Amino acid sequence: MLLSETSSLDSWLSWQEQCHPIEIDLGLQRVASVYQRIKPSTTKQVFTITVGGTNGKGSCVAMLEAILIHAGYRVGVYSTPHIQRYNERVRLNGQSVADELLTASFHKINQARATTSLSYFEFGTLAALDIFAQGEVDVQILEVGLGGRLDAVNIIDADAALITSIDVDHTAWLGHDKLAIAVEKAGIFRQHQKAVCGDKSVPQSLLDYARSIGTDLRL
Repeated sequence: MLLSETSSLDSWLSWQEQCHPIEIDLGLQRVASVYQRIKPSTTKQVFTITVGGTNGKGSCVAMLEAILIHAGYRVGVYSTPHIQRYNERVRLNGQSVADELLTASFHKINQARATTSLSYFEFGTLAALDIFAQGEVDVQILEVGLGGRLDAVNIIDADAALITSIDVDHTAWLGHDKLAIAVEKAGIFRQHQKAVCGDKSVPQSLLDYARSIGTDLRL
């Protein structure tokens, strides 16, 4: 199917749903390689907050977005899934982006990826990062889709990380108990990074991981 930047958003999304061999394909190598091809060489440093966890991610993203916009920052948000329209996934200063911004970005990514296969979620993640760079945001808030360590948003080294709650979820990809799943979610942590975990009973495995890499974790 031949698509261009003027093709409809629905056409692009229908194609993306079929173009990758499996729906969920965790891993950073493919999406990171394409990101390096589309990333502007002169991009300004954007403060990044990555939000992970089992429940409450969307609420925390919305609250952070409201606080930062009210404080006068230009804010980009990537949050999934959408409720009514795909555009809700990518917001600039609280407003869903237009179809034209998304389709232009999808076309750019499709040209840059060459033979690299990307999933539906990976296309969306790259489009959001591309649109935020074009929009010259001050802060970008990236919501983890699944897990953390191998989720596409984790190609960005966040300045701050938030893990909301931790429960047994997506065991086929993340592990069969809370200790294993906590480490996967903690994969968004970085050395010397400010991080917060809001779980009422934080698994020891997450605390150990944060300590081992030197994350400044608050509970």
